[in-house]
Amino acid sequence: MSEPTGGAPKDLPEDVATGFWLWVAALPLLVTGYVVDLVAGPAKAQSWFVYAVSGVFVFIVAAVVLTFLILMRHGYRWARTLLTGGGATTIVVVTVGLFAADRPEVAAVVYAVTGIVGSVLIAGGVYLLHRKDAQAFFTK
Repeated sequence: MSEPTGGAPKDLPEDVATGFWLWVAALPLLVTGYVVDLVAGPAKAQSWFVYAVSGVFVFIVAAVVLTFLILMRHGYRWARTLLTGGGATTIVVVTVGLFAADRPEVAAVVYAVTGIVGSVLIAGGVYLLHRKDAQAFFTK
């Protein structure tokens, strides 16, 4: 039997696998926080059209993020770069959103818990994806 060629896929480093799962766990949390903020947030009197467009928007963004996560898991450096930038932006938006709006009590607690936990998971995922072992994995 011949040895594998240089183009053979490498084993997935533990940091990349853990970072991937941290992002996957953060995604539904942040989507939940967005939906709760949309429905019960400060501007409660929205039309059905606004809810429909917002629902399509959040679905598309979540699908794109999930696609980038899968590509990142396959070793694409550009996907990791886009996720890093998007993750940093998400952390800033959630942090500002915690203090910017006057929400009802339950909506504020749900937004705070999902936003803070989701942001911490994303920050951990970004950190793990840029460690030395993970760095060597991203070759495409």
